[in-house]
Amino acid sequence: MKSEFTAIIEASPEGGYWAICPEVPGANGQGETVEEAKESLKWAIELIFEDRRADMLRGLPEDVIQEKVLDG
Repeated sequence: MKSEFTAIIEASPEGGYWAICPEVPGANGQGETVEEAKESLKWAIELIFEDRRADMLRGLPEDVIQEKVLDG
């Protein structure tokens, strides 16, 4: 599944760039270049969603039905 998120990127006073994603609270990244900051942010978003998914699945009964839902 492909998702799109907003990256807000600003120059850091110390040099380099930092990035945040308003759709995913807590997701932020940094890098020496804009591209590095975007990649760092992408990694942070993936980690946050993996963690949220693991939290949600923890403690579910063994017989629960799990299926993927795809759009398009």
